[in-house]
Amino acid sequence: MSDARQDPALQQTADATGEDEETLLTRHRREKKELQAKIQALKKAKVDKKKKKEQQDEITRLEADLENRHAEELSKLNSLLISEKAESSTAEVDAEVGEESETVKQPKVSKAQRRREKKSQEDKEREAQIKAEEAQNKNSPRILEDKKIAELLAKRGLIGYSVPADGDCLYNAVKHQLARIGVLNYETADLRQMTADYIEDNKDSIIFYMTNPDTGDILNEDEFRKYCYQVRNTKAWGGEIEVKALSSGLKCPIEIIQASGTSPVHGEGEDPTRKLVLTYHRHMYRLGEHYNSTLPAPADGEEDDENEEVE
Repeated sequence: MSDARQDPALQQTADATGEDEETLLTRHRREKKELQAKIQALKKAKVDKKKKKEQQDEITRLEADLENRHAEELSKLNSLLISEKAESSTAEVDAEVGEESETVKQPKVSKAQRRREKKSQEDKEREAQIKAEEAQNKNSPRILEDKKIAELLAKRGLIGYSVPADGDCLYNAVKHQLARIGVLNYETADLRQMTADYIEDNKDSIIFYMTNPDTGDILNEDEFRKYCYQVRNTKAWGGEIEVKALSSGLKCPIEIIQASGTSPVHGEGEDPTRKLVLTYHRHMYRLGEHYNSTLPAPADGEEDDENEEVE
């Protein structure tokens, strides 16, 4: 790592960005240590069960944000370094050509040749950037989460089935599962209507689990009515309350496979032959959590033609 300080191109990069490779990596290590200290402080704080989940989500978000930022910074540094080395090499060649031009006339480089050389250089820079990003992303929260969920599904003879991330992911995943067990007469709007009706009919038993995300207080009457309206009429994302409502309304057990913790089953008293199996992803998209459906794993030699997004 000490040799990097002697590299002229790297030093130019340091002059342009304020950090050479060694300084950047040193800062990254320091920031990781600072984040770990912050995480330890959060874990030691005494909070209730609901806040504990929010706290864990916040920790996961902080780790992902830091890792993504570090990957972007390293990728930019590598790209800049490649570019500056290329410019330095070109300058050296130009200087040599200038010295020799007094005695030997050099052939003129055509515009087409310059374009080809420029494109070749851009391709090399892009390839270097891709490799740097791949090296950083192989241990990203999303990749690790996807790998763990795939392992859990494989033990059950299942594979994941993707649904669009459009706010209806829970309902579309449930619709896909219903179709697989032969219950075909539900559309997304029907499932949202059923969910909203259940929440309204069971307000007294579930209102204590419904809180304002800004204040943490239990929803008041106006907030509750707004919540039910959004479930019924918008693409509001569904969570644990909505899963419970769907399980009760459909008379189906619904199991949620997730990378960490247990895999909860809502409606365990319902008919096990009508069981629906979904996957829950915390890191699939930057906008928030996501639900997918599942399929039986294809037998050896068979292709999975069904694993397409729900329309």
